[in-house]
Amino acid sequence: MILKSQVEWALHCCAILAGLPEGRYLSTKALAELHGLPKEYLSKALQSLSQASLVNTTLGPSGGYRLARSPSEINFLDIVEAVEGKARSFTCTNIRENNPCRPAGYCDSKPCAVARVMWEADEAWRNTLRAVRLSDLVGTLSEEVPADIWQGTFQWVLQRAG
Repeated sequence: MILKSQVEWALHCCAILAGLPEGRYLSTKALAELHGLPKEYLSKALQSLSQASLVNTTLGPSGGYRLARSPSEINFLDIVEAVEGKARSFTCTNIRENNPCRPAGYCDSKPCAVARVMWEADEAWRNTLRAVRLSDLVGTLSEEVPADIWQGTFQWVLQRAG
């Protein structure tokens, strides 16, 4: 499975938005500049987050985006599904019916073993993403990113937040 690059962008943007003070917004331009991304394409990912009610947006000179809920209430799966959709990663087209050795009209009583394994793997993947909240990510980043970069990024964001 290959996810759209917008998933990575959305996750990183949400991590940045998680650190915004109450009532402050960060523009698409600032988020694009921070991550070195094309503003027009990043805008699509941010619109997906907005449509999923994960971020709030406001217009105007101090407008932009901020999380719609606390970082502890948003998990990775929320963000991935906002960008990618909620459809399963595997679609069974039941090609076993094409087997020329099967009797005409034979009806299977359950989904095929391949589909069951793939659906189980998809659910395990989703459960893993569901278990990681933005607040967990922020905690990990604060431990792993060198303090000078962490503080510098925070200051950079605050200077641009409306």
